[in-house]
Amino acid sequence: MTQSPMDELLRLRSSIDNLDAVLLHTLAERFKLTKMVGVLKAENDLPPSDKTREAEQIYRLRKLADDAGLDPAFAEEFLSFIVAEVIRHHEKIRSEGTD
Repeated sequence: MTQSPMDELLRLRSSIDNLDAVLLHTLAERFKLTKMVGVLKAENDLPPSDKTREAEQIYRLRKLADDAGLDPAFAEEFLSFIVAEVIRHHEKIRSEGTD
């Protein structure tokens, strides 16, 4: 017996919901690590932003996206959004202190 279109839709949406949870938990883990980087930078008077590292990451992510069949421009935009938020956090850590 085949699934009804509605059952298939619900199954697919459930899978999407699971992946959304994975993405959010992965981002949370990433931000925990970047917070530690921000503290390290602040304690050692390093700049919040590293343009060379950012360019390398964009290149790497565009390649990964292309290999995965995802639009590299979308991947770059996604990473740029995350990096901007990380830099904002690093600047906040620097201005508020690391205690």
